[in-house]
Amino acid sequence: MSAAARPRNPIRSVVGGSLGNLVEWYDWYIYSAFSLYFAKSFFPEADPTAQLLSTSIVFAIGFLMRPLGGWLLGILADRYGRKTALTWSITLMCAGSLIITCAPTYASIGIWAPLLLTFARMAQGLSLGGEFGTAATYLTEIAPPDRRGFWSSFQYVTLIAGQLLALGLLVVLQFLFLDEAQLEAWGWRLAFATGAVLAISVFWLRRGIDETPDFIEETAGERRKGGLVALLRERPKQVALVFGLSIGSNVSFYAFTTYMQKYLVASAGFAKDLTSLICSGALIFYIVIQPMLGALSDRIGRKPLLYWCWIGGIVATVPLFTALGAATSGLEAFLLLCVAYLIISGSSATSAVVKAELFPPHVRALGVGLPYAVSQAIFGGTAESVALGFKAAGVESAFFWYVTGCMAVALVTTFFVPETRWPGGRRPTRGA
Repeated sequence: MSAAARPRNPIRSVVGGSLGNLVEWYDWYIYSAFSLYFAKSFFPEADPTAQLLSTSIVFAIGFLMRPLGGWLLGILADRYGRKTALTWSITLMCAGSLIITCAPTYASIGIWAPLLLTFARMAQGLSLGGEFGTAATYLTEIAPPDRRGFWSSFQYVTLIAGQLLALGLLVVLQFLFLDEAQLEAWGWRLAFATGAVLAISVFWLRRGIDETPDFIEETAGERRKGGLVALLRERPKQVALVFGLSIGSNVSFYAFTTYMQKYLVASAGFAKDLTSLICSGALIFYIVIQPMLGALSDRIGRKPLLYWCWIGGIVATVPLFTALGAATSGLEAFLLLCVAYLIISGSSATSAVVKAELFPPHVRALGVGLPYAVSQAIFGGTAESVALGFKAAGVESAFFWYVTGCMAVALVTTFFVPETRWPGGRRPTRGA
């Protein structure tokens, strides 16, 4: 690494990139965290399950924009810089939050209300479609080579922290400031307004972070060799591997995080406020173990943690969901959810680094972001809708097996993933 390419302050760059990622994911997750309250504002009166299904469908539509975002912002990151793409990403997210904050209700403007909501979520989906690949690339490239697992694990630290911040705001509003009627009438708008303000501050933060050494050291000619055609021609196997891994990680992550709040209310019978506390506490545990497992992957490699996740998930997903649905206390539900998070952390803690290390710099952001976004559009964004659809059909337990099957696909994919921690895929022998 040349002196010119070396980051002036790598810790500040990682913190800055991570905080931007946190705000992006906060803006994304407040939709799910507050959907129990704003569903009736955007959709006609119906039974509660139908309203939740409508909000979940809009949630899924936002995911359909992710492949487009992964493509456009991935190319932007590979050709013009990771920093540039990250700045555009936060701008789109801010715009979506502002629209939702100010959108009139269904009672005021009829069908235009859900259309405005859908448009805003499409903008946010476009943003996050590029955010994952670019942020994963940025954090991996800015880190010292022997600590990439640890540093890049902060992508999921901030991703989960964004969800925790959304739930934390909900808990504060529920317990300290607003009653349920106020939350349903206008209180949910405070969450989206907060996200827009935070996004504006992060826009200026991201303008001041360092560009990565890998991008700086590339020549203009090398950057022009990137793009979708080059990616599919040069690295088709790696694209398929990212897609396969993402099937398991996306479905399991959204099943145990965003859908879990609805599951504990609608199926386990917990009160909304207690559910928020359970999920918030478990997410704190989830955050804490990410850097631990990321650092472990720097010592033992990425694949052992992936095997832990997929094999553990295949064995435990159905029993965990069944036990959570029958839980009789908040503590019991909290402990069960922590077990689930410990299992899926084998994937989330290594998600950024294992994908980024598969690609050369000129197609890295696109190679990580596009197949991941396509997998999210097909599997991650539809997880809630699939779960609620099974519940409406009276076969809720089929969703547990669906999650298990997706993790089995990721397990098979892992067999073909090279160990990217060390050159040549093999751990150096002692003394080498």
